[in-house]
Amino acid sequence: MPPFNQSTAHPTVFFLTGIPGLETSQAWISIPFCCLYAIAISGNSMILFVIITESSLHEPMYYFFNFLSMLSFTDLGLCLSTLVTVLGIFWFNVREISFDACIGQMFFIHGFTFMESSVLLVMAFDRFIAICNPLRYAMILTNSRIIAVGFAIVIRGTTALVSLLLLLKRLSFCRNHVLHHSYCFYTDVMKLSCSDTKVNSAFGLTFVICYAGLDSVLILLSYVLIIRSVLCIASKEERKKAFGTCVSHLSAVAIFYIPMISLSLMHRFARNATPFVHALIANVYLFIPPVMNPIIYSVKTKQFCKAMLKVFFIKSS
Repeated sequence: MPPFNQSTAHPTVFFLTGIPGLETSQAWISIPFCCLYAIAISGNSMILFVIITESSLHEPMYYFFNFLSMLSFTDLGLCLSTLVTVLGIFWFNVREISFDACIGQMFFIHGFTFMESSVLLVMAFDRFIAICNPLRYAMILTNSRIIAVGFAIVIRGTTALVSLLLLLKRLSFCRNHVLHHSYCFYTDVMKLSCSDTKVNSAFGLTFVICYAGLDSVLILLSYVLIIRSVLCIASKEERKKAFGTCVSHLSAVAIFYIPMISLSLMHRFARNATPFVHALIANVYLFIPPVMNPIIYSVKTKQFCKAMLKVFFIKSS
């Protein structure tokens, strides 16, 4: 591992890390990683395919599936953003990544992450309208508004991120350029700089609070209003049915925010934790949402299950 003792504004390469302490078993470790990628890519591709091809899911009462397709798209993008570097380490022990390629990977990883946060917020709003004001559901959520929301999510997730990464490019690096993860993560790269990173750290924290933090608060507020509305329903069976429509989304929110918050806290407040713990949390953050979301929605959403059976079994027969 060549040391970098001189300060350089743009280092030639960074060195990614696989699973610390298990370097001799990388070929075996690649098997579960390949399985996770296969499940995530095939599962999210299946959801996109079913929603696009099944006309019954395009009816106004099922606008929720438009947001589900956005969620699958962001999960798919998140997987593909890290596929080359993760499998490159475990298959070929290729650990080097250029500075510009690292910046590009961060753009897609963080961009898709914050877009997913926005999608989960929109899905919470969808559930709020469907439960609290069902008669106006089709009037409030129209095709044109859903398209506008999609563009707004993309713009919101990438605009401020460009400024964040441009600030990172202004830093100088004079330490060993060894990252803790098998992909480029903003805080991980920033910690290697020998420049003053107070502005970067403050801007990054503000970025997280204004995006993921604000989204999580609004999601919580949506469910407070949903719960208040559901408790006003007289029938116990109707209350159970109303809560049942939210289970999938609540599960998706939990498996997205818990690993993301854990990884951010790990980098800021647990820097002395063992490298293995860093790698474990980073891989949970990377794989759990894209792997679990297709499973959750395929199992828990009756309309999607029926559409999936219709597409893959009835048409084939």
